[in-house]
Amino acid sequence: MVKPGRHKKKRVNAVHVIQANAAGIDVGSTEIYIAVPDDRDSRSVRKFETFTEDLHKAAKWLKSCGIESIAMESTGVYWIPVYQILDSYGFDIVLVNARHVKNVPGRKTDVKDCQWLQYLHSVGLLSGSFRPAQEICAVRSLLRHRDNLVKMSAAHIQHMQKALTQMNVQLHHVISDITGLTGMAIVDAILAGERNPQNLASLKDRRIKADKSIIEKSLEGDFRPEHLFTLKQALQAYRNYRELISGCDHEIESYLNALDSRVDPEENPTPPPTSKRKKPQGNEPDFDLRSQLYRILGTDLTQVDGINVITAHVFLAEVGPDMSRFPTADNFCSWLCLCPNNKVTGGKVLSSHTRKSVNRLAQTLRMAAEGLWNSHSTLVNILDECAPGWVRRRRLQPRHTSWPV
Repeated sequence: MVKPGRHKKKRVNAVHVIQANAAGIDVGSTEIYIAVPDDRDSRSVRKFETFTEDLHKAAKWLKSCGIESIAMESTGVYWIPVYQILDSYGFDIVLVNARHVKNVPGRKTDVKDCQWLQYLHSVGLLSGSFRPAQEICAVRSLLRHRDNLVKMSAAHIQHMQKALTQMNVQLHHVISDITGLTGMAIVDAILAGERNPQNLASLKDRRIKADKSIIEKSLEGDFRPEHLFTLKQALQAYRNYRELISGCDHEIESYLNALDSRVDPEENPTPPPTSKRKKPQGNEPDFDLRSQLYRILGTDLTQVDGINVITAHVFLAEVGPDMSRFPTADNFCSWLCLCPNNKVTGGKVLSSHTRKSVNRLAQTLRMAAEGLWNSHSTLVNILDECAPGWVRRRRLQPRHTSWPV
């Protein structure tokens, strides 16, 4: 109990402020909350809507408060327009992982979140996430969009196979690729009204290894109207997505042409390819992507065993040619979440599993490592020398076994 005539003194925490002109933003889908130091405005926390006009008002208010650096969470895709508009005003924006800025339990509000971000940033406890240059981000957006188009087109291939199975047409079990020359020619003929197995089998390309009699047997089915209609629409959707992918390839090529060169292809020509294939295979772009990547990166990554042109393209889109943000290979592996996440207490190792991550480059590199499964690559031989007997044991185990770190 405080005695009359005496006032209780406030407890002042002495905090060393590293970034005095710091602000924090809590980003939402329809509104954002911004916190600035208490001495910059009578209302140190303000709410703005996410319309473009309101975001410009928020940027001007931050300028009037003398703010130089801003911290915000990477919340879905809602942070992107906020980031781009504030970046055009010259602010130093620190994009942080939401996992690293958790507030005190039981105090979860938008106001407290932005104040907590502002406080952590002002005392230098936040480190920004890696974000490549804007021109690389543009290529990354197009590549991710293309990846979605490829997945959607693959879904319609499955719809075609389902319709054929319902008609008991076993063509997709006889030839390896139903979307190849032979598969498309036969499917088009079926939709045009052809039902004779001999006539349909005569459309096979000379490179098909399956015997003509086997193809004829696979083309005897129950051609019901409802399944033919499903097959027709699935085929139309697949071809529509292939046209969209082709248009996306041309757009990506134009963006790659605008990127700076690290090597002159005329003075230092592109090294000869490790593969004998001349035409793009599978889902590879329909232009000379390998030469473009060599010009931009300054080296041909496809010379590394297991790295194809798609893997190198993902590396360029996710990281870019400038690796200066990663001082060492250990830092790069940590960003990829491919290094052990050791949890030790009382001198006992509780876990050393890698962190869960949706890093696209890490997923692509894992697939590249799987490509070395049964190869006699020098990389596999080096791994076998570092861990004797491990490669032999791995080849005898199921394919979901993880690679050692």
